[in-house]
Amino acid sequence: MNSEEQDPIELPIDGALDLHTFRPTEIKELIPDYLAACREKGILRVRIIHGKGIGNLRRSVHAILSKLPEVKSFALAGAAFGGWGATIVHLRPLSERSS
Repeated sequence: MNSEEQDPIELPIDGALDLHTFRPTEIKELIPDYLAACREKGILRVRIIHGKGIGNLRRSVHAILSKLPEVKSFALAGAAFGGWGATIVHLRPLSERSS
């Protein structure tokens, strides 16, 4: 197994996704997959932790979220939930059509 091939990481589907352990190239697939798993479990409010830094990862996360029809809305978290180091995502329930 080369360094590019690693065993999949088992993520708890609990409504909080911390991106600190992932490479930026992985988030394009990770975020939609994680949100789909949350919707399947009925979790419709998700916190994505991207960190504060210089904002590149936050901008990437927001660009991905803006293209997903299952995302009802998203905004930076309040101070108690990570402030501008996290984004709160509101998802449409599986029973609701994405439009």
